[in-house]
Amino acid sequence: MARRVAADIRTFVSFGRKIVAVGRNYREHAAELGNTVPTVPLLFLKPPSSYLEEGNPIVVPEGCSELHHEVELGVVIGEAGRLVSESDAMKHVAGYALALDMTARDLQTAAKKSGSPWTLAKGYDTFCPISRFVSEDELKDPQNTRLWLQVNGVMKQDGNTGDMVFAIPHLISYISRIMSLEPGDLILTGTPSGVGPVKPGQTITAGLADIIEMKFTVV
Repeated sequence: MARRVAADIRTFVSFGRKIVAVGRNYREHAAELGNTVPTVPLLFLKPPSSYLEEGNPIVVPEGCSELHHEVELGVVIGEAGRLVSESDAMKHVAGYALALDMTARDLQTAAKKSGSPWTLAKGYDTFCPISRFVSEDELKDPQNTRLWLQVNGVMKQDGNTGDMVFAIPHLISYISRIMSLEPGDLILTGTPSGVGPVKPGQTITAGLADIIEMKFTVV
């Protein structure tokens, strides 16, 4: 596995060309927002300019009245691929990261009602807080690992990647049939239930099993 990792893949945030996100990939999360569970992966994009590394605050954008947290496992692509089979999918994975898919829920709700894309709700600067790179040696079973998130020390999300509707190999294969995957790309695999609002002055703490813990303030 490690032999496929480029020397600079741990700095994927600095050169990755796209963030491909998957919506409603946990049944309980779909239900909590009154959505049906999709029969094929529901994809949307976040711009790389939304990346935010620790030490920097999450900014509530002007015009957003309801900013929500969504904790997710990110899959870092290490080997380019197009039309990848599920059986070969994990060969294209360099490692992982813990991510937050910050969402302007009020803007997303309006977009859904009008049938518009989710770009405004998902694409603001600071809307993809990200951890350091996590190697495959550190996360040996990405399809059975705990994801959790607290706001001001109160647990809000506590789930397991084993509850995904579409597993990682399926997501990689499906996405690669639509767009080529390139080294440094990030796939956000969906969020467990418990999403909710955050406000300026609050602190988000999130974790990936006992491997990663990261913290961001909201301003």
